[in-house]
Amino acid sequence: MSRKCELTGKSILRGNNVSHSNRKTKRVFQPNLQLKKFYLEEEDRWITLKVSTSAIRNISKKGLKACLDEAVEKGLILGY
Repeated sequence: MSRKCELTGKSILRGNNVSHSNRKTKRVFQPNLQLKKFYLEEEDRWITLKVSTSAIRNISKKGLKACLDEAVEKGLILGY
């Protein structure tokens, strides 16, 4: 699987390490992804998602159903 959040779409970013002498070397910034199980009350089942920690906070604030609906609307997931 790719290193991409299934709800927010966050993925890896590329940049540079910059040393004290200002020498630049390539590096990768990876999102903080967690494999997490959520209980979907409307359908009475568990779903497993690979989500970033910021997406977990959004689920705590808005609710799982609202976050899944937003992801479908953005085209990040086809259905749930």
